Amino acid sequence: MKCVICKHGETAPGKATVTLERGGTTLVVKGVPAQVCSTCGEQYVDEGAAGRVLNMVREAAASGVQVEVREYVAIEAEEAGVTSGK
Repeated sequence: MKCVICKHGETAPGKATVTLERGGTTLVVKGVPAQVCSTCGEQYVDEGAAGRVLNMVREAAASGVQVEVREYVAIEAEEAGVTSGK
């Protein structure tokens, strides 16, 4: 897809590092599957991966974590390119 930020680059499959804050919790998730712009590096995380990352930060906040770094681990359906619920 054409990058909506720089309007020049095309995106290709890659990995992103996502940082989220919720209340007093900061969660950094490395290796999140994303489409990455070849020109500006903008990262587009799909809905399924974004949902999993949001669940991670909810769990971390509920357990009282202040700062945590995690590695994203794909589930089998994501690796096969299947999106749940569709």
